[in-house]
Amino acid sequence: MKEDPSGYVPVQKKLQEFSAAGILNDIGCNHIPKVKDVHPSAKGCEDCLKIGDSWVHLRICLECGHVGCCDNSKNKHATRHFHETNHPVIMSYEDDEDWIWCYADEVVVPQ
Repeated sequence: MKEDPSGYVPVQKKLQEFSAAGILNDIGCNHIPKVKDVHPSAKGCEDCLKIGDSWVHLRICLECGHVGCCDNSKNKHATRHFHETNHPVIMSYEDDEDWIWCYADEVVVPQ
């Protein structure tokens, strides 16, 4: 996910783009349209940084801004964050990826 120098993640702008394209109409998820703009909790996986580990890709929680590593990473901190907090919606935090995922409904809003 691209960010500006202040660290702001333009979540609402992305949702407006998806909505304008008609993508949000029939996704079968009530969680995604309700997400908020968030600020990232770290410049990498917050939990991996704390333990000195590495990650493959990053995800950002669209409820609180927690940045965690993907399920291809050995620690799977983004999914762990969902199980610990019940915050269901994440967005890719990679420059070359543009999607949103809801763990609760297993719905993806694609690129």
